[in-house]
Amino acid sequence: MAEAHQAVAFQFTITPEGIDLQLSHQALRQVYLSGLRSWKKRVTRLKNNVITGVYPASPSSWLFVVIAILATMYTRSDPSMGLIAKIQEHLPVSDSLSVQCRTVVSAVLFSTLLWFSLIFTMRLCLKQLLSYHGWMFEQHGKVSNTTKIWAAMVRIFSGRQPLLYSYQGSLPNLPVPAVKDTVKRYLESARLLMSDAEYERMTTLAKEFESSLGNRLQWYLKLKAMWASNYVSDWWEEYVYLRGRGPLMVNSNYYGMDFLYVTPTPIQAARAGNTLHACLLYRRKLNREEIKPSRVPVLNVPLCAAQCERIFNTTRIPGEETGKARKEFFSSGVNKRSLDCIEKAAFFVALDDDEQGMMGDDPAGNLDRYAKSLLHGKCYDRWFDKSFTVVLYKNGKNGLNAEHSWADAPIMAHVWEYVMTTDCFQLGYTEEGHCKGDVASSLPPPTRLTWDIPAECQERIERSLAVAQTLADDVDFHVLPIQDFGKGAIKKCKISPDAFIQIALQLAYYRNRGSFTLTYEASMTRLFREGRTETVRSCTSESCTFVRALEGGESKEVCRHLFRTAAEKHQHLYRMAMTGGGIDRHLFCLYIVSKYLGEESPFLKEVLSETWRLSTSQTPLQQVELFDFVNHPEYTTCGGGFGPVADDGYGVSYIIIGENMINLHISCKHSCPQTDSHKFGADIKKALMDLLELMSPEKPDPSRAEQNHLKNSKKDL
Repeated sequence: MAEAHQAVAFQFTITPEGIDLQLSHQALRQVYLSGLRSWKKRVTRLKNNVITGVYPASPSSWLFVVIAILATMYTRSDPSMGLIAKIQEHLPVSDSLSVQCRTVVSAVLFSTLLWFSLIFTMRLCLKQLLSYHGWMFEQHGKVSNTTKIWAAMVRIFSGRQPLLYSYQGSLPNLPVPAVKDTVKRYLESARLLMSDAEYERMTTLAKEFESSLGNRLQWYLKLKAMWASNYVSDWWEEYVYLRGRGPLMVNSNYYGMDFLYVTPTPIQAARAGNTLHACLLYRRKLNREEIKPSRVPVLNVPLCAAQCERIFNTTRIPGEETGKARKEFFSSGVNKRSLDCIEKAAFFVALDDDEQGMMGDDPAGNLDRYAKSLLHGKCYDRWFDKSFTVVLYKNGKNGLNAEHSWADAPIMAHVWEYVMTTDCFQLGYTEEGHCKGDVASSLPPPTRLTWDIPAECQERIERSLAVAQTLADDVDFHVLPIQDFGKGAIKKCKISPDAFIQIALQLAYYRNRGSFTLTYEASMTRLFREGRTETVRSCTSESCTFVRALEGGESKEVCRHLFRTAAEKHQHLYRMAMTGGGIDRHLFCLYIVSKYLGEESPFLKEVLSETWRLSTSQTPLQQVELFDFVNHPEYTTCGGGFGPVADDGYGVSYIIIGENMINLHISCKHSCPQTDSHKFGADIKKALMDLLELMSPEKPDPSRAEQNHLKNSKKDL
């Protein structure tokens, strides 16, 4: 009863003397503190809105402009060229204001207008500067004078100490490519995967589309691009994620893992305490906008932070079209109250009874089971609609499962990097494995949610569970950490690490299936406002030519030349995708417009129905400064993964850790006899090693050098 007593602010009893009120001071104090925290948040939000609103200037710069204008006026100069006098003429006449006061007020108003004009000009200049992407296409290590001048100008107009959202108003809009350019790039990417007859037919369809319907659809897209912040993102979210009818589990959600070799504590409750504490510390920094804006390394070009707004307190809520069961069983009463608690929560937490991780007599197999557990669990112990679910296992291991519609993986990876490092290196644990610090006695106890599930609802739940269980059982997953091979070895070959891995995937797939396939690599478009992703079609004619040459026994020199050509082509495609010159998002939006107009396009219909049998994504390590792979190599993040996109294909996620490690997450389906995650993993590892051997600088043969030395000695004799 103590908990119930503390939860009530006051009690009253009726006595002969009147009503006796018994106030609970502890409860009232909590009400006061809650209100105080709420007002602090409002003040902080207001302050941040002001700072972000005037960026790249600062609020204090207004005072500087006012003082400068007033000082100039007192030297009997008119910096406004008569505008201050015009303002003074239109001020309302008042006996309480002297002529001098009216002059000062006019000067302050002019200074404020001048200040806003300067802010607008600086933002416009920064927006134009950030629209330049020539720096991305320059050869690595060789920076042109144009780019040097551009980078200096960006630094000048970028301001100092930006908040998380400071650059949002200065980011350029995503450009709409020309229809003919997109069609040309599409046909180039499709040529190697089609027969001559198929290619000729597709070329005919493409030219018909380009010369007729395409121009009409393009007009609507350009109109949207002028009106909206981003012509892709809202349609991508709605039609690709929110309107999909497949289960989120496996098909859409993805996961992130704990440290690979270290579990900071074996106590589940302690690990849960620190993990949740770190998550809430991140949320506080997010609410205060204290997180530094993400940037492209080296040149420090800012990236869009719009996706960060929905990290916490976000959930997918189905409409009437997608499941009627919610409206029927969870729209009122105790079910609605319990559901609201979950959907309005910061995030979801799952405390699992299982032990997971790379451990025991079968560490590799256990690592695979750990991945499957994070991806789908037991099908009923994750809240897949929630923005993310933190999973904590019995042996202290943790991980997360994230919903995909609200943001892309790098956003959640940024959160998880902070959580993992804060958990271990800042909060820490006692020698016994418990959380440091004392228990806060004022914390309210947990409350069990109650539900009223009728038989009809239970039947629907069981049917859904059966579908989910079948899907989960079909997933074949393999996590493959490759040690003593990473960015360091690849850079010695003077090849982009991402291009190196993508070409290795093409080689591995060719060896695995005996053919090439349409390949999806996720690239980001966050150089633009509200940008999300674009597709890099990484199966190119150049990569296929190289693979055929290598497998056909061509000489090393020929293969090296072809490999470098393929890598350069991949880098070019990746840069084009990042700078708004991709193929697939443009075609997707043209297709959406055609549906709104009720027009049928055979070309767009065929393009949008193509199957991505190899879907790949790199998880970038963003906050390198939080890790110390030299002194603490055991604290290695394992990255994360996702399920296969096609029933007869593979999903491959990879993360490059430091200089000497790559972690691969490979998924496919048991129901397809042509796919095997472990075999494909072995093929990828062999392909990586074969490419490294091919591209590594040749070492002189000591025995041959000794023979040459002996020959030269004989000649001298």
